[in-house]
Amino acid sequence: MIYTITLNPAVDKTVVINDFRVDAVNRVSSMRVDAGGKGINVSKVIRSLGGRSMAMGILGGFAGRYIKKYLDDMGIENDFVFINGETRTNLKVIDARNRTNTDINEPGPEVSGHDLEMMERKLLDRVGRGSIVVFSGSVPENVDKGIYYRWIGAVKQKGAKAILDADGELLKKGIGAGPYLVKPNIYELGRLFGTDVKDAGQAAEYAGVLVRDHGIGMVVVSMGAKGALFADGLRTVLVHAPEVEVQSTVGAGDSMVAALAYSMDNGLDFESTIRLAAAAAGANVMTSGSQPAELSVIRELESRVRFEYISGT
Repeated sequence: MIYTITLNPAVDKTVVINDFRVDAVNRVSSMRVDAGGKGINVSKVIRSLGGRSMAMGILGGFAGRYIKKYLDDMGIENDFVFINGETRTNLKVIDARNRTNTDINEPGPEVSGHDLEMMERKLLDRVGRGSIVVFSGSVPENVDKGIYYRWIGAVKQKGAKAILDADGELLKKGIGAGPYLVKPNIYELGRLFGTDVKDAGQAAEYAGVLVRDHGIGMVVVSMGAKGALFADGLRTVLVHAPEVEVQSTVGAGDSMVAALAYSMDNGLDFESTIRLAAAAAGANVMTSGSQPAELSVIRELESRVRFEYISGT
């Protein structure tokens, strides 16, 4: 069973504005509203792939009830802790004419230590040997940035495998617990090592450090239009992203994480995993907002994924 953890979920409001201008009146040409937050996005894509997951996390207020109903209506199993605060709403501004995507993200509500303890108990009561737990995205501002480190260690003791998709201190501290898989993008990887990672060669070097020094089973570095790098200590592969018409880049990394979790849960081999992950990410950028891509689109893109071994076979 796959469990996705979203401690700072959001209602994603996506608006399309042609020729978006700062300090001016802008007219919205279209709009959509989705349940969002990185872990929730992962659960939505797992469902599209035909898999099963349990979405878990912290919700509050009207926006939280909206997200709960959204997931229920989609048939996605979920188990959230509800708090007194209000779940955040994030605004995504897509300018199709100028090919820009602008995110305006709220910080989210404060979460008490008691709320976090309830969430931890819910999680540890459910996971066991063979479980896959996805820790992804930001946490409320008042939450200690070592929380993923602690929870990764806890689920590992229960026999589960952890996937970590985070940035900054959450990533830096989280890798110390030795998650099974880490998926930074190229900018997050650079920030982790205090440098600029400019190409696949540098990404491969730093991914190798994570595998070798932190006991991580696989590092996947997403690089946008440049594709993605997969390294597991035995081999390093550069995957070239299929060319698609980009509607929105929101959730592309989450789609890749969903495909990776689904592949682990279903025992797919290495090359099948990287094809599915690249296809899921490519299909996602063809959609608007944080809605998941259709399985038929993902399967069509799989046949167009190209990759090359940098090392290993």
